[in-house]
Amino acid sequence: MITPRVADHVRALPTAALPAYVYDLTALDEHAHAVREALPPAVELYYAAKANPDPAILRALAPHVTGYEVSSGGELAHVHAAVPGRPLAFGGPGKTEAELRLALGLGVERFHVESEHELRLLAALADEHPRRAPVGVLLRVNLPVADGGLGGAALAMGGRPSPFGLDPRRAEACPPLTRGGPLRLLGVHAHLASGLDAAAQLAVAAGVTSWAREFGDRHGLGPMEINVGGGMAVDYAGPHTRFDWSAYGQGLGELAARHPGVTLRIEPGRSMTAYAGWYVTDVLDVKHSHGEAFAVLRGGTHHMRTPAAKGHDHPFTVLPVEEWPRPWPRPAARNEPVTLTGQLCTPKDTLATGIPVTEVRAGDRIAFAMAGAYAWNISHHDFLMHPAPTFHYVSRPGRRTV
Repeated sequence: MITPRVADHVRALPTAALPAYVYDLTALDEHAHAVREALPPAVELYYAAKANPDPAILRALAPHVTGYEVSSGGELAHVHAAVPGRPLAFGGPGKTEAELRLALGLGVERFHVESEHELRLLAALADEHPRRAPVGVLLRVNLPVADGGLGGAALAMGGRPSPFGLDPRRAEACPPLTRGGPLRLLGVHAHLASGLDAAAQLAVAAGVTSWAREFGDRHGLGPMEINVGGGMAVDYAGPHTRFDWSAYGQGLGELAARHPGVTLRIEPGRSMTAYAGWYVTDVLDVKHSHGEAFAVLRGGTHHMRTPAAKGHDHPFTVLPVEEWPRPWPRPAARNEPVTLTGQLCTPKDTLATGIPVTEVRAGDRIAFAMAGAYAWNISHHDFLMHPAPTFHYVSRPGRRTV
């Protein structure tokens, strides 16, 4: 679960640098390359920056992605500065007038419009803007999914009543609003769920594409762009299990062949970067309470909220540290289940519960795998005002570290 490069780096970190995020940029580069190679060349790959907007991550992905999907004015400005000149798609509900103006000013190429009101507002702002090229729009539509097709989803954002996207019936009123104005309706966006395997993703993509083609034919849109979203499964309970990009790519190729003239686009986030990051800290204390063992770690869910947000036990590796500078016995748990907690004054500050370990001692280091997405950037950093983690980037010898 931990690459040798990362393990060596972690062991060399001074205690003052902990907790730390360590990103293996070589592993990320290799994974992103494999994903791109598995997809048909004509399928566009946008990275959902919300998963991890670290500038080094964004730059490492640049050779492999078509562009980046952003979901706020802050993300927009940040990604534009980190990877200048790369195509951007602006999505997300509740876009403000100031954010839309910023996006127009920065030349954003695609807007994922969530409502009739947003479409009208964007048209009005675009009409005032000196930009000459038409503003590209995809309608985000909350499509129904037949036969419980989102049953395996970790997080459903469509296929049911939701604040995300347009009701399909309301989408029918949108094409006339784009005719003769500064907007160009390019197609449909439908991100319906997260946590689906390749077969389920392909079934959803086929449904979205069929609906979008019929919608486009009704409204005379001609060649269409269809964004079938992201949400490829990442299994924290099985860290060696990976989404089947090969099968997914083959299926997308077959789908594209059935719909000539359509540009298919995907926008994965977590599945691109999760495996390239580790959250590393040390054990401050080990104690037993009412017959159960607890390892209290420096840091906690205010640095890595993922396990609390998703309700899982986060995979980890114990890295033994043999030095023990104290004159008293070293607190330890051996050959028993241990719960790993942080420093916060809440029982919810738990990263893994009742996990059997051979040995864990005060002073040992813990490396939590799969911390490259939705970790630091979604955490409640300021609660109790503990110090922020440090950030480190490793790569193979001869490769420049960002």
